[in-house]
Amino acid sequence: MPKMKTKSASKKRFRVRPGGTVKRGHAFKRHILTKKTTKNKRQLRGTATVHETNMGHMAQMLPGRGI
Repeated sequence: MPKMKTKSASKKRFRVRPGGTVKRGHAFKRHILTKKTTKNKRQLRGTATVHETNMGHMAQMLPGRGI
């Protein structure tokens, strides 16, 4: 059997942490920022963790990454 390929878009957007959780960035922070409040933009900074209910999809998109 051939090796399973990683989705190219997923490897650019997600990082797998040593504990097996997946790190992601926040959405809605790229453009049209004038109508968003300062509080909203501030809370979109930094990174977040992918929810447990989506980890099955992450394992399919990132095979062999220890998920």
